[in-house]
Amino acid sequence: MRIFCLALSALVLSGCETLAYYGQAAGGHLALMASARPVEEIDADPALRERLKTAAAIRDFASRELQMPDNGSYRSYADLGRPYALWTVVAAPEFSLKPLRSCFPIAGCVTYRGYYDRAAAERYAVGLRAARNDVVVYGVSAYSTLGWFDDPLLSTFIGYPDADMARLIFHELAHRVLYVKNDTAFNESFAVAVEREGLRRWLAAQGREAPPVRSPAPQIAEVRARLEALYRTRLEPHAMRERKRAELEALRPVMARMPAFEGQEPNNAFLASYATYTDLLPAFEKLLAEAKGDLPAFYALARKFASERSTPGPSSAPRP
Repeated sequence: MRIFCLALSALVLSGCETLAYYGQAAGGHLALMASARPVEEIDADPALRERLKTAAAIRDFASRELQMPDNGSYRSYADLGRPYALWTVVAAPEFSLKPLRSCFPIAGCVTYRGYYDRAAAERYAVGLRAARNDVVVYGVSAYSTLGWFDDPLLSTFIGYPDADMARLIFHELAHRVLYVKNDTAFNESFAVAVEREGLRRWLAAQGREAPPVRSPAPQIAEVRARLEALYRTRLEPHAMRERKRAELEALRPVMARMPAFEGQEPNNAFLASYATYTDLLPAFEKLLAEAKGDLPAFYALARKFASERSTPGPSSAPRP
């Protein structure tokens, strides 16, 4: 679930690769929007109509109970005819867990690139690997245009179970509540915190019990800690690679339970991508507790936290 704000207003682009990337981004998104139709105009089979009805109820709940913008997002539907909305490419250096960043005129610097065509994503990944970076390429079901467009419901997630569809819609709408330029970890961790709280409230409103919170797999945290320590040593590259390979083997069963990463090798890029969604969760959970469940107050505290992170000095450190 990535933010993929199109830089359609960019007037100065440099390099053929940059032009090609913006071209596929603009063309892919405009094609998606052209296929969207208002939900009430969709002449579909009963099963799809029921899913659209459920999505509409979730969307109304988001504005009414979660204080999210009441706009045209998720009021239309697009059948993409493919399994994912985008394929995301994340890369990290061979001996670092810090992801590479790409910078754009509107969205700022982000730790990924999104492609509407998987083959194009794989071609970009080839160049990154040739430069000795670790790379993962995986599909995402939805993305946010940060208010530049009314994001539609998509065939890539309309068939999800109710709770998973609610979680996704709350996550993407959270990016419209708060988006911090150049801070992907903040944006995605904030959205995960909102989706979790939103799902809890949505299920409670229906008299349903919330499922257990999905905690980060302990193996991931353990492997990350050991690799961070390893990368600070002065081992020769060949010895470093052997130690790294041995540590990453522990992640294979974890990744096997994540359909989006099917066929991917465990590497630094996977760890960097996972951290983007989880590292700041404790900070946001603490802010939510401080707000005593008052979501507007929580959103205000999150904005203050964002300001602190962007200010040099001790105050910019994440809260425990």
